[in-house]
Amino acid sequence: MPDDPITALQAADPWTLAGRTLRSRLIVGTGKYRSKQDTIAALDASGAEIVTVALRRVDLDNPENVLSWIDRDRYTLLPNTAGCYTADEAIRVCRLARELGLADLVKLEVIGDSKTLLPDNEQTLAAARTLLDEGFTVLPYCSDDPVVCRKLEEMGCAAVMPLAAPIGSGLGIQNPHKIRLIVEQSQVPVIVDAGVGTASDAAIALELGCTAVLMNTAIAEAQAPAKMATAMRLAVVAGRLAHTAGRMPRRLLASPSSPTQGLLEG
Repeated sequence: MPDDPITALQAADPWTLAGRTLRSRLIVGTGKYRSKQDTIAALDASGAEIVTVALRRVDLDNPENVLSWIDRDRYTLLPNTAGCYTADEAIRVCRLARELGLADLVKLEVIGDSKTLLPDNEQTLAAARTLLDEGFTVLPYCSDDPVVCRKLEEMGCAAVMPLAAPIGSGLGIQNPHKIRLIVEQSQVPVIVDAGVGTASDAAIALELGCTAVLMNTAIAEAQAPAKMATAMRLAVVAGRLAHTAGRMPRRLLASPSSPTQGLLEG
């Protein structure tokens, strides 16, 4: 809709990921939805341009799997390695994505613990190195560790994707200080991934200076997924605007909002 003010704001402030110029700073997943209809409606409402799919959880023998629902002319498909616990597993899934013709842009996710689903940074670094050598464009999910993010960037990853909180927790950004440090040091996009629960969490990520935010559960498990997707779209735009506007300084004491000069004498 050309007259949509949100679309106009996004168009005026694009960003670049691995040579792709994008307007939406919201990336969405396709898991956990209650129905095909909910999935399609939420993707549409989100305004996202990139949609991620967990290949290990797709029934490739079913012609009506989630890959068949996604309009490839409208969305860039981002296959991910969710469910992988070793570098070798993740590498195999990325190679499968390439064989399926899903391009070479991949979200790398190597989990180190089945209870917390926290990333295994050592295995992530190992997998990233191999995938980069094989010509993949790698977007690695990792802990909110500035050192790990720096190593992934130096290795050649197209972005870094530190978690806000454990996957599916909805706890929001637990360590804004670390996220801010990652943003300050990074020359590639910083995409907060995992742990967002509601619109204010998404806004905070962008206010901190993150380039974009990726989410799935926060939308899919909402009572009205399409409505939550709309809220997330608005929140990301609002957070980005607040960041570029430059917030007022925090003060320990009050500061009067009305003028202090030229007061009437009592």
